Amino acid sequence: MNHGAGRPGDRVRTRVRVEPQAHSDLERRHEAVADAVAEFVRRLRADRTNRALRLSPLRKAGDDADLCLAQPDPRCMVLVLVTDGGDEVRVLAVRDGTRARDELARLTVEINPVSGTVEVVDQTEADATVVSLRGRSAPLFAPYDDQTLIALGVVRSLLPALREVTSDEQFRKLLTHNLPELTRDVLLALHEGVSEEDVRRHITDAWRADEEVDPRDWARAARRAVSRAETDDDAVLGALGRSFDAWRLFLHPEQQRLATGDFKGSAKVTGGPGTGKTVVALHRVRHLVDRLPPGHPRPVLLATYNTNLALELTDRLRQLGGDELLRRVDVRSVDALALAVVEESRGEVGRPLDDDSAMNLWHTVRYATDLLDYDADFLDAEFKHVILANRCGTWDAYRRVGRSGRPRISNAQRHDVWQLVQAYRAQLDGTPRRTTYALIADRAAELEQRRMSRIEEQARYKADEQRGRDLVHREAGSGMWLTPRYRHVVVDEAQDLAASHWRMLRAMVRKGPNDIFLAGDAHQRIYGSRVVLGHQGIEIRGRASRRLTLNYRTTRQILGSANRLIEGATFDDLDTGTDTLDGYRSVLTGLAPQFWRAPDRLTEMRAVATLIRERRELHGTAYSAMAVSVPDGGTAQEFANVLLREFGLPVVELGRRGVRSDEDAVRVGTMHRFKGLEFQRVFLTSVGEGQVPHQRIEQYRHTNPDRYRQEEQRARSLMFVAATRARDELIVTWSGRASRFLPSDADRTALRAVDLLGRDGPPSGSSGTAAA
Repeated sequence: MNHGAGRPGDRVRTRVRVEPQAHSDLERRHEAVADAVAEFVRRLRADRTNRALRLSPLRKAGDDADLCLAQPDPRCMVLVLVTDGGDEVRVLAVRDGTRARDELARLTVEINPVSGTVEVVDQTEADATVVSLRGRSAPLFAPYDDQTLIALGVVRSLLPALREVTSDEQFRKLLTHNLPELTRDVLLALHEGVSEEDVRRHITDAWRADEEVDPRDWARAARRAVSRAETDDDAVLGALGRSFDAWRLFLHPEQQRLATGDFKGSAKVTGGPGTGKTVVALHRVRHLVDRLPPGHPRPVLLATYNTNLALELTDRLRQLGGDELLRRVDVRSVDALALAVVEESRGEVGRPLDDDSAMNLWHTVRYATDLLDYDADFLDAEFKHVILANRCGTWDAYRRVGRSGRPRISNAQRHDVWQLVQAYRAQLDGTPRRTTYALIADRAAELEQRRMSRIEEQARYKADEQRGRDLVHREAGSGMWLTPRYRHVVVDEAQDLAASHWRMLRAMVRKGPNDIFLAGDAHQRIYGSRVVLGHQGIEIRGRASRRLTLNYRTTRQILGSANRLIEGATFDDLDTGTDTLDGYRSVLTGLAPQFWRAPDRLTEMRAVATLIRERRELHGTAYSAMAVSVPDGGTAQEFANVLLREFGLPVVELGRRGVRSDEDAVRVGTMHRFKGLEFQRVFLTSVGEGQVPHQRIEQYRHTNPDRYRQEEQRARSLMFVAATRARDELIVTWSGRASRFLPSDADRTALRAVDLLGRDGPPSGSSGTAAA
């Protein structure tokens, strides 16, 4: 076998891919091993004739397919599959230590008949695990025969060990081994009670190969895996062994077709937190850019709700494709985009008010008009989500407009609200002139719709003039060339955009194939109100709408606790339908969330600081991988002060523009600020009664039940978002009495902060009671 063919002195490039199972192997090993393997892969890609990269034959896998061993450095060895005469190399597994060669040699490698991908199983280790814990109960998977399991995607070589699994303990232990992803997903779902049909529909079909699988065609299997696993780009390769960064860009096979599919018009992807919606959006942007001809420097727009998220997306897009990709993408928050449009029109804009200033102005007009029965929050929402959303320019229009999803008010109350809105706008138009971002978005939508109307009118004119040839659109008589601003628009966190944002975006791209791609989740709506996309000219039908159900960011234990926060609530699907978390599942397992109660705020803050220091000193967690999430800005400052001044911990606060620093410091901020971000360990703090939800909503419990339910659901969604920012560990703390959103026995079963602070020496780090 000679896979180093080539004339002396010639550099022979090789397609090298690192399989997800090899990534998982690296996550369990020292960073130096990951660096060595990454360097090995880079050098092998550049020139496989390099003698330092000699591959040692292990055994034949099939025709024109060989399993080989390589030693990137003295600490580790890798198992690789070589096909296509050496042109294609797949890194399948990594081991270190003195028994690395023996452990790799005993691995079973086979082609999965469902997905058509190459999979690896340590059959000896799996057998030893289940035998050592053998019980006397019936096998857990007895209801499913071998053919059923294989048809669902379970790897054949694991079946003997699986038939010995008779207890949950054995099953959990088996899952700790590096099983193929499809096998693990199927077994987890079956074990959790998901029906065979739902497993096939939600999991197996998502992995199923596009054509019939030949179990002997190793070369085809290798190429097929490349199209699904997305492990060949430098961003992921550079993150080998650094699981947190690698995970942030990894595109799950279930999502590949969404990122690279062709749609006749607009498309939508929904799904709970951790299902990879943002990752799909990022890969979608790269796919669209890759297909574009040279030309306009930024023909693709990637839009999101706020500046903080826009900066985060910029960083991740740079990691995915470098500055070359960023040069062709316009990454903006919708408010920044709207402001740019209005300023471009050269009209007087006025000074935009921030949220606090806008609320203060509502308070001013309430007292000026003596209409004090309507609070500022209600008025602001009514103005944005009813009056502006429906373009109500007159009292008669507002009197007649539907208010679906808003608290009920009488016609007389509507008249009061209209008076308040008129007074509010008069205050804004005073001297100096001021405005709000909601008004800016409304104006930008109007300007963009006019612009698109002119473009379409000119297109029709030119088509007639040129006998059907649709030339570049030029405004007649002005010499001004007008074209749509973007070829494609991709939107992340779509659930929080207002109707005016959608009207603006709709008008920025011509209707047609792949025009708008949006990702969002109504369960995480914490800013906006329901918007029916069809009413804004964005039509999404049939296969262009997909719901993701696989969570690979958050452990099952954290996800289970978070899901209970929103049980029983009804959510929309970002259009006319409803959405649920049915079938939503996690493939990660870990610690149950910890619950800590304290008698007062200071004790709570000191306990959090102690737990952070413990995880740094005893577990080696980077400070920047830990976050402290609080309900409000004032509490964030209190926590930051205690962590920094009393405990000497490095701290940075999340502001409107996020954290523009690579400093290794604990992130502290409000629950709102953590939207769209992720951390290894999250401290969800100050979750006491009266704080979450805020006690002010109690005023509506009896006087305005609709408003009360809306405010409570928004608070639950906010806490749901904050809790699901954690990948590995969630710690919930409060002082006084626990929030009613927590389990009813939380106060009784939680760990006591005073015990943590009172014990001698560093905390042990043992897991707390799972009160959720």
